[in-house]
Amino acid sequence: MQGSFRSRILVGLIMAAVAFFGYLSKMQVNPITGKRQAVSMTPEQEIAMGLQSAPKMAAEFGGLYQDQKLQNYVKTVGNKVVANSEAANSPYRFDYLLADPETINAFALPGGQIFITAGLLKRLTNEDELAGVLGHEVGHVIGRHSAQQMAKDELTQGLLSAAVTATADPNNPNNTTAIAQYVGKMVNMKYGRDDELEADKFGIKYMIAANYAPEKMIEVMEILKQASGGQDRPSEFQSTHPDPDHRIAEIKKALEQYQRTGKLEW
Repeated sequence: MQGSFRSRILVGLIMAAVAFFGYLSKMQVNPITGKRQAVSMTPEQEIAMGLQSAPKMAAEFGGLYQDQKLQNYVKTVGNKVVANSEAANSPYRFDYLLADPETINAFALPGGQIFITAGLLKRLTNEDELAGVLGHEVGHVIGRHSAQQMAKDELTQGLLSAAVTATADPNNPNNTTAIAQYVGKMVNMKYGRDDELEADKFGIKYMIAANYAPEKMIEVMEILKQASGGQDRPSEFQSTHPDPDHRIAEIKKALEQYQRTGKLEW
């Protein structure tokens, strides 16, 4: 019995080491932020994944909005944001697709496919706010957050497998698995919040470069806050997105930094 336990521990440690060193091998410096990050795909692979996923994602949100004027409006603002950012010199293929349902959301697929729902668009009151939303999503692409999150997910799954192997209780295996999965979920949620805050800063940077009013990003956060309908939100630690009030505070810090120094630091 003791020998079996030691064997499980040894196998678990080996699995954890393989997962950890595999993660480290994916480390590279992001040329835009100067930060080291682990990414599991090349830009070309990101583009291929985004293009392949876009039609299915649009279908899940009710298809594309059947108003060409609004489609052109979103694309015009998006192209202006990209043209005044590092994204203009990237291999990513940006497209701005207006999805149909009342859901209040915007998101980016790897490689530049960006969606904003009609539900969110109709709540925006000016072009600057739309530029803030799209700039944020472009920031996710340029920050390579999808590729980074995939690498983190691979590390987490490797460590979870190692933990389950090493600590599995033959008499109660489900309890150990549930705990390990919960811990892994919390770790990845934290990373997601960091990415959101970084994308907010990208959005501010791109708004400034495209001659939009960066303070309008605060209004976007107020809109998202109001969209909750006053209902109780889960605690920030248990949410994949930072609380809007936290995001507003960080945006104000970034704006103050830019006013003092004329630049944004990462």
